[in-house]
Amino acid sequence: MNQDTRFPATLMPDKDWWQALWPDPEAVLAGIGVESGMDAVDLCCGDGHFTRALCRLTYPGLAWAIDLDAGLLSQASEGCRDALNFRPILGDARELPDRITSPVDLIFIANTFHGVPDKAGLAATVHRVLKPGGRFAIVNWHRRPREETVVLAKPRGPDTELRMRPEEVREIVEPAGFIQESVADVGPYHYAAVFRTA
Repeated sequence: MNQDTRFPATLMPDKDWWQALWPDPEAVLAGIGVESGMDAVDLCCGDGHFTRALCRLTYPGLAWAIDLDAGLLSQASEGCRDALNFRPILGDARELPDRITSPVDLIFIANTFHGVPDKAGLAATVHRVLKPGGRFAIVNWHRRPREETVVLAKPRGPDTELRMRPEEVREIVEPAGFIQESVADVGPYHYAAVFRTA
């Protein structure tokens, strides 16, 4: 896979510190309103750290995981092998309307939105796949200097200049047809900005 096709600074981190940072992904997802019976998408799912929890919470609804890295999607698939509602998709997030043809209740993206080159375009793409009243949940690093976001004794996360304030995310996402529903801290260094289709 050509690394240039990926969003900047959004490669999957090492499992040790990722697990330390996100010890309870199910609580994060439940906190943004994921519940049983929803059809939901883990956009840019990586190794499936959040996908496994998404499958558990949405069942019997469907849980799609999309990533353009075949190796990471394989890890996500292995972790979700017992989930009857799991649907893996190898592909680009920008191809979402071509890959999921029935509207869904929620699209979740964690730790990736900051690196998307065309954020407004991605928001518009997401809007096309959501049901009326569907939600787009973005988990992002707070705009804090990288040297202050320490996990397992080392600075972690994207470069400081890539990080976004919640209001910057709102200014990009709302014009695509969304209304911001909530912003809340999740974990020590992140926030979840949740938007509903207008």
